[in-house]
Amino acid sequence: MSFIFEQMGSRDHEELIFCYDPETGLKAIIAIHDTTIGPALGGCRMWNYESEEAALKDALRLSRGMSYKASIAGLNLGGGKAVIIGDSKKDKNEMLFRSFGRFVQGLAGRYITAEDVGTGVKAMGGERMETRYVTGISRALGGSGDPSPVTALGTYSGMKATVKKRIGKDTLFGLNIGVQGLGHVGYHLCRYLKKEGANLFVSDIDQDLMKRVVKDFDASALDLEDIYDADIDIYAPCALGATLNSETIPRLKCSIVAGSANNQLKKESIHAQMLKDRDILYAPDYAINAGGLINVANEIDGYNRERAFKQAEEGIYDTLLEIFDRSEEDNVTTHDAALRVAKKRMKDLSKLKNIYLPKKNVMGKRDNN
Repeated sequence: MSFIFEQMGSRDHEELIFCYDPETGLKAIIAIHDTTIGPALGGCRMWNYESEEAALKDALRLSRGMSYKASIAGLNLGGGKAVIIGDSKKDKNEMLFRSFGRFVQGLAGRYITAEDVGTGVKAMGGERMETRYVTGISRALGGSGDPSPVTALGTYSGMKATVKKRIGKDTLFGLNIGVQGLGHVGYHLCRYLKKEGANLFVSDIDQDLMKRVVKDFDASALDLEDIYDADIDIYAPCALGATLNSETIPRLKCSIVAGSANNQLKKESIHAQMLKDRDILYAPDYAINAGGLINVANEIDGYNRERAFKQAEEGIYDTLLEIFDRSEEDNVTTHDAALRVAKKRMKDLSKLKNIYLPKKNVMGKRDNN
């Protein structure tokens, strides 16, 4: 038990909820990090963790990132995350997600869920049958559908801001960009990059995805490990996290890291400093990949697709330039600068609010229609 509270205390978490339903096989953890600004919003991930301890650590780590992501994106939301322990290819079914939805409903709006790795729009539809506190549902149910195009647009816009800062160019035309991870977000990002005239070098564990992107965007395929040694201008990690570590950073030949993956730095302070020491400009992950969160957050006040896309494109560009300027002014890593920007907003708002208490209907206009 002391281990759990030590883990919560080390990251300043408010609440942990363990969800277990033997009838459906549900084993899930909901982590609520901070509700100073508003209710905790964060995706529901389904992953075949090697242990329950690994699942707990992932939920705690990801939920903290969501707090900072929401704050830095200017949203009136806190940070949370849910993980369901299981194989998403074998164990996904309607009853499992409906059961999870009932646990979410029981929190009465302190946590709002959304799709994540291993779940998806269909899974959110199952949860929606049991709870109003879910976003990322299909358009037919009044939601926004798949958020990955908005995440990709925000990442693309953030990449342009990073290029503007480092190279002084307003375009990605002619740049060599390595995209690692070609799922929903990675694919859409490649589409944006190819349209602007970038040269694509791509890598993914799924060979079918690789073949599709090579064909659709005239990309060059790289083996998983070779992307770190490739002669590229920008490295874009768009799969799982921790690809920036003590083994990979010394191998990088790029001058920019800008991608959509969460938790890209294996050890945040150490590896952010390693990038700075190598004069590689790093776009902090929770700032550049906030497009998906911006998209689902827009559902709460009644979804407007044009508004969500514009907010992601313009907001992320401006936010990253602010972070880069703060990094220079304070002579700190861009990771530390982003934390300072996010924490300052949370601190300022804490003077107006304390722990969030749900209103009668935290889902706003969407559920009033």
